[in-house]
Amino acid sequence: MLLAPGVHAADSRASGVAAVAAANPYERGPAPSTASIEALRGPYAVSETSVSSLAVTGFGGGTVYYPTSTSDGTFGAVVISPGFTALQSSIAWLGPRLASQGFVVFTIDTNTTLDQPDSRGRQLLAALDYLTQRSTVRGRVDATRLGVMGHSMGGGGTLEAAKSRPSLKAAVPLTAWNTDKTWPEITTPTLVIGADGDTIAPVATHSEPFYESLPASLDKAYLELNGATHFTPNASNTTIAKYGIAWLKRFIDDDTRYEQFLCPIPRPSLTIAEYRGSCPLGS
Repeated sequence: MLLAPGVHAADSRASGVAAVAAANPYERGPAPSTASIEALRGPYAVSETSVSSLAVTGFGGGTVYYPTSTSDGTFGAVVISPGFTALQSSIAWLGPRLASQGFVVFTIDTNTTLDQPDSRGRQLLAALDYLTQRSTVRGRVDATRLGVMGHSMGGGGTLEAAKSRPSLKAAVPLTAWNTDKTWPEITTPTLVIGADGDTIAPVATHSEPFYESLPASLDKAYLELNGATHFTPNASNTTIAKYGIAWLKRFIDDDTRYEQFLCPIPRPSLTIAEYRGSCPLGS
């Protein structure tokens, strides 16, 4: 390598690293691989803290999972809602799994287990506001880089939240249920995950029309799980984690290193019945 007079190799390497960091200051963690994104835990050690329902308004409390280290600065954040009649325990597996990849994750309980999707959408946003403004970890969160996820009616709430707050960077509804089938107002990049064996929110009447109604100009994708049911998101699932992490990394962190998992479009496999999406991303 030829260097300018007075420039040492170490200086050149350092400036190259700085240039990369300057190009995207939101990248967190090492370059991903299939193994790293499918692993049960990512590169960050994770801590957690409970949030009492008595300490909040607008939702039912929950658990915050976050990278223990502060050396990388702030992180993007994701709030996750459970489904109808369910508690945060039903989606708790996502907390440490996502947080270990470099996010602050808040799995919440809803005001009541019978709350409908529109209410769950408002509660997701209330939880985001609490996380960024009042929580003990607010200093670890970049309030400009936020996303939402949810299962079943919580997935329907995810769509409601994205519709209500266009500033959200990513939305991932999981086997979502909602009486509203069309979402042309959404401008948040959205990954819709359905299940081929879902009899509660069948993909033909829920996830597929949700996806198809999103604007054609939007960064969007539809992942239909193979051999799965409505309740598949309630247990640790590598396919949900892999593509969920890739989507959140790409759009919350603007981390193009994760595009490799989303484009070209993943092909059907033992775990994927169908995948549709907009490639290239970020256009």
